[in-house]
Amino acid sequence: MKKILAFLISLLFSLSCFAQSGQQFANLGSFELEDGEFISNCKIGYRTFGTLNSDKSNAVIFPTWFGGTSEHVGNLIGPKKMLDNSKLYVIVVDALGNGISSSPSNSVQQQGTQFPQFNIRDMVHSQHKLLTEKLDIFHLYGAIGGSMGGMQIFEWLVLYPGFINKAIPYVGSPRLTYYDMLLFNTYLQIIESGRNSNTPEKEIMKSLQMLTALTQRTPQYLASKKSRTDIPNYIKSLNTLDSPAFTVDNWESQTRAILTHDISSQFGNSLENAAKVMKAKVFIIVSATDHIIRPEPALSFSKLINANTLILNNDCGHLAIGCEMQKCSNAINNFFKE
Repeated sequence: MKKILAFLISLLFSLSCFAQSGQQFANLGSFELEDGEFISNCKIGYRTFGTLNSDKSNAVIFPTWFGGTSEHVGNLIGPKKMLDNSKLYVIVVDALGNGISSSPSNSVQQQGTQFPQFNIRDMVHSQHKLLTEKLDIFHLYGAIGGSMGGMQIFEWLVLYPGFINKAIPYVGSPRLTYYDMLLFNTYLQIIESGRNSNTPEKEIMKSLQMLTALTQRTPQYLASKKSRTDIPNYIKSLNTLDSPAFTVDNWESQTRAILTHDISSQFGNSLENAAKVMKAKVFIIVSATDHIIRPEPALSFSKLINANTLILNNDCGHLAIGCEMQKCSNAINNFFKE
């Protein structure tokens, strides 16, 4: 009987550690952006994973990537996954503009192009308000985010130095390169040209998805691991990939946010000066073959802050972590356990 009771207690503890909360929302009211505009009735979506310690010392924030949702990110959290939360309380936050948190697509008062333009810092400020004003969390053990999520982590580290003990930005950047800016401006050009010619949103989205498919992996990967005969079916499949949450308006809003991203802009455009305010221990993961976010700025910045680094050099490009998940998972979890 005692053995059965012990097993049940152990099972309940395990379930509490790895269970995912449902979609939750926090209303921030009228949220002021850095440029002085306001998001009316601003709501921030989030999900939590694991159990918060009594002293709230094990909280980790995980903001979403471009177009991603907290539900998507949740697939990376749990035992034997990228982020083991058996001893962590992970708060996955839907970034502004993703169609879950306040966005052009779901705003009642500021629909579509009437929605005010935000930046990456605004995303971080909204997350800080969520933590401190709604969840009563005033310090984080850790932070982790990929791609645009990684950009948010870099901003967290300079906007709120001392708030986070450990941080992992992966395939992200402290600021964009010329290449990155050209790519994201190409997204905007596709959207603008489509609207000017009254192209249906479905067709605009298809072009955006095709460009993403072309750049998210390397030419070597596509040439060697994809069959020429698959192209017609792949292009046809894009007609079924429409997301009710991430619309063209949302795509544009997050793209514009990325294009203004530069953590040095508040420090005289100097990454050296930005590095001086940072206090967290940082582990930076980049892909040497990234064709969406080039790794050079992150690697240069890692030297300024003496960060741990992991450089992936496979043919998977921006999705390099997925191709070496076990290696990355071990490195990420060991960093948080240290």
